[in-house]
Amino acid sequence: MTPTDFTIIGGGIAGLATAVALQQKGFNTELFEAAPEIRAVGAGISLAPNALLALRKIGCETAVAEKGHILPAMNIRSSNGAVIMQTNGQRIARKYGAAHYAIHRAGLHEALLSQLRSPAVFTGKRAIGARVEGAAVVVQFQDGSEHEARALILADGIHSPIRRQLLPGSTTRYAGYTCWRAVIQYDGPIPEEASETWGPRGRFGIVPLGGNLIYWFACKSAPENDTHYKNFTVEDLYAHFQSYHSPIPEIIRQTADADLLWNDIIDLNPINQYAFGPMVLIGDAAHATTPNMGQGACQAIEDAVVLAEILGNNKDTAAAFQQFEQNRLKRTHYVVNRSWAMGKVAQAEHPLLGALRNTLFRLLPASFSEKQLKVLYEIEF
Repeated sequence: MTPTDFTIIGGGIAGLATAVALQQKGFNTELFEAAPEIRAVGAGISLAPNALLALRKIGCETAVAEKGHILPAMNIRSSNGAVIMQTNGQRIARKYGAAHYAIHRAGLHEALLSQLRSPAVFTGKRAIGARVEGAAVVVQFQDGSEHEARALILADGIHSPIRRQLLPGSTTRYAGYTCWRAVIQYDGPIPEEASETWGPRGRFGIVPLGGNLIYWFACKSAPENDTHYKNFTVEDLYAHFQSYHSPIPEIIRQTADADLLWNDIIDLNPINQYAFGPMVLIGDAAHATTPNMGQGACQAIEDAVVLAEILGNNKDTAAAFQQFEQNRLKRTHYVVNRSWAMGKVAQAEHPLLGALRNTLFRLLPASFSEKQLKVLYEIEF
């Protein structure tokens, strides 16, 4: 298949990782991105061992690790700072062969882009539809132009217009809580471990990114698209979380309003089809998940590696896309559904329910959490 084997729609993590993975297999790709330039929108993200193993497979592990920060531990705490659950990142790295990293989304984008050789990347091209004509797929763009592709990989996110065309019944769903995020330079002792605090005022997460950078997030149960919370300032967040343990109030105090990112938490109601002849859905376009397991980017990177491996062994593109669907449906559905359920548990804000939850989690044997991690991290490519 030449000169362009695969057309990728979307220049996010899934699209870039897929371009790199296909390049490694000797395929030529072209990538169309809706934004005027390819840049990250968001803050920090977590890359678990399964993502690092996938990145290793496509030769990107070192480039990503250089921009990331190894997390030696991940703790869940109560609002007074007491540990509810603890995960030893160093032991996980020894067991599964890869560390757990935190990285700024922009750093991950830069690392992936750096691995592309002479990429054919077109920006300012928002795809709004596609149709099959003979052996080709014709992509329609918002600017009125069209493009003929041999095979189409849709990595254009949770609101993918072409997915909605292919699956009119596919819908997003609101998780029941809203979220604020920021990356700041923190003038204070930097925690070594990542942590998430569960309490009656909501959740607060702290993730060190290396140096004096901290990524933090705060989640509060709220009606969907609530104007009151949408207009929250740093001062409002400080008033809301000031009773939580240190350094949560201090971190909020050192955040500027201009650094705040706000959005309601949504995912994609699980769908049962990713492959559509010469077109395939990957990443958030196929299985957008809530962030409670830290697996959104991880599953997108897995998609890239699995898809490239299958395409490298199957000259029939439609059959390869179908095989990818069969390979990925069960695993990605597990992540989406489990993350949804975990969010409901973690977000419980009633004091009595929260206290009961915290007690039960403290009593869980280590084997319980080990089993959950094994499902995610013990993977071969």
